[in-house]
Amino acid sequence: MAIKALRLESREYKMSYNILIVDDSSLTRVAIKRIIDMVDIDTGEIFESCNGQEALTVLDENDIDMVLADLNMPDMGGIELIQKMKESDDLANIPVIVVSTESSTTRVNDLIEDGIKGFLHKPFTPEDFRTILAENMVISE
Repeated sequence: MAIKALRLESREYKMSYNILIVDDSSLTRVAIKRIIDMVDIDTGEIFESCNGQEALTVLDENDIDMVLADLNMPDMGGIELIQKMKESDDLANIPVIVVSTESSTTRVNDLIEDGIKGFLHKPFTPEDFRTILAENMVISE
């Protein structure tokens, strides 16, 4: 556990970031990976899962620096994933950006109050994606 805490404390100094994309649409996951390539983000590994339950397994087995999560997925959606991450000492500090078609301002505001780092409404532009990620990691200029 001390190693995990050390990783969390040193996150701001990393030169590359391991990102987990959580979305039940394989096409969306592919599109997000392409946009990550386009916006020149210093990435390590990019992991994928199709629901929150799979995401928890990936988070448990890998050093993840950021989660990009949809809200509406089968088995376990993004809201439950965010709650489970918040309840875990090892996962609570990992930034989560929601990437969703959610249009309820109240729901988005509730998620921000719960600690997500950002919200991207689908569809989004590469510029929107770059801006929200720039707030949470180092991006080459």
